[in-house]
Amino acid sequence: MGNTNSKRNPPPLPNNKIKGTNASADQRDFKQNHELCGLSLDIETTKVSEIHSSDEDPEDVFYKFVILHAQNDAAEASRLQHLLQNNFCIKPGIIFAEMPSGRHFLQNLNDAVNRSAWTIILLTEHFLSEAWCEFQSYASLMNALNKQHKYNSVIPLRPLNNPLPREKTPCVLQAINALEEDSPGFAKQVGKIFQESKYRQQQAIWKKERTNETQ
Repeated sequence: MGNTNSKRNPPPLPNNKIKGTNASADQRDFKQNHELCGLSLDIETTKVSEIHSSDEDPEDVFYKFVILHAQNDAAEASRLQHLLQNNFCIKPGIIFAEMPSGRHFLQNLNDAVNRSAWTIILLTEHFLSEAWCEFQSYASLMNALNKQHKYNSVIPLRPLNNPLPREKTPCVLQAINALEEDSPGFAKQVGKIFQESKYRQQQAIWKKERTNETQ
């Protein structure tokens, strides 16, 4: 997952500060991406609407991402969900709070991770206040280790609001390059990570696995 060199002695996260020229390039990338998103927004909105309004079983939806978060971070997770979907056209996405109620949380965690191409771990100060959050992280990482096509699919993300300081981040997550929302290169990082070809590949494998399970 990520660019891991050593789990015992994880390397420091790269410096996200870039020079003015590169910053300007990232701003242009973001503007172009946002414009493209605007052009396709009506089409994509229709597609997502069809997913949730048609007779298709929600269990048949393969999401581009799921955001795992602390209970107190549902609103922040929802904000980031809309940011990725509306500003970067990365959809459909889901947050853990939207998983079906009344089911065992382990079943929801398993479904959330397996039914999405990328697992985003929301790193806020609330992350350490719930043991459940660290369990989510380890479970996601183990899933990615055991499935070759899930390699590099676990993405720690520090949001603008109440981010978890690097020094407080669990060692196993420090070994993964995190998305930093306050970084000038955030838009460029997002574009590199969430590639449509990777999503289609994982979606095809997921559909094949489901077909084999029903036979």
